[in-house]
Amino acid sequence: MAKTTTKKPADIQAITKEMPIGKIVTEHPETIDVFMKHGLHCIGCAAAHFENLEQGCEAHGIDVAKIVKDLNAAVKAKK
Repeated sequence: MAKTTTKKPADIQAITKEMPIGKIVTEHPETIDVFMKHGLHCIGCAAAHFENLEQGCEAHGIDVAKIVKDLNAAVKAKK
């Protein structure tokens, strides 16, 4: 029998690298300071509506794993 794992709500990340930048900012405005801190200032540009977080980070030389961690920490702190 296959073992199944169930993620607890605390284990589920609100933000992933696949999410569009615009969606992150719209749904979680508390993340704006994190974007600024990491130097990803394109939160208001046209590309933010179709570009995902990973693409934006790659274009600007930003560590996507670090920003995802910090974005999720900001969302968790807000709750």
